[in-house]
Formats: sequence, structure tokens, C-alpha cells
Amino acid sequence: MTPQRPDLAADQPELGEIAAELARLREENAQLRHALASRSLVDQARGMIMAIGRCTSVDAWEVLMAVSQHSNVKLHTVAQQLVATTGGHQLPAPIRRALGQIVRASRRR
Repeated sequence: MTPQRPDLAADQPELGEIAAELARLREENAQLRHALASRSLVDQARGMIMAIGRCTSVDAWEVLMAVSQHSNVKLHTVAQQLVATTGGHQLPAPIRRALGQIVRASRRR
């Protein structure tokens, strides 16, 4: 007589569930890698704003966020464009306008 084995398949996740979880984890991994790569650019842009505007790190972050929102451009792209100005590139008009408005508004306070 052979011993009965419990139905192991009943306790195992479905192959589709595993594939879905793997896809989710891959997407999360890609997003985290992008965030890490973006972080250094954002920090560089923040430093530029701190040096030029003689402001705190928190203030510089708020400027970047406001420029991103007012220009309808992703924060990473705003930072990238700002850092590119050190190589002689001009800021795109929407970012330049938003930055000018925010700087003028902060000087009035």
C-alpha cells in the first residue's frame, strides 16, 4: 500500500499569480532604479538653487516642486534642464517662465 500524499498543488499559488507578482516586482524595481538615478540630478539642481538663491535645502526643494507644477513638467525633467544650463544650454521657455515667477514671488515676501 502506498502512503497517501496530500494534494500539494492545492497549497501552491497559481502560475498566473506568480507571473503577475514577478511583473509587479520588475516594474517596482525599474521605478526604484529610475528614482535613484533621478535623485542625484534633483540634488544637483537643488544645490544650484541654494547657491544662487541663498536659500535652504527645503526652500530649494519647494522652488523645484513649484516650477514643476507651474510649468507642467516633471520634476526630474526640470532638474535635468536646470543642471544642463551649466553646460551652456538654455532653459526651455515654460521652465524659465515658471522659475522667474516663483523667484519674483519669493522676493516679495
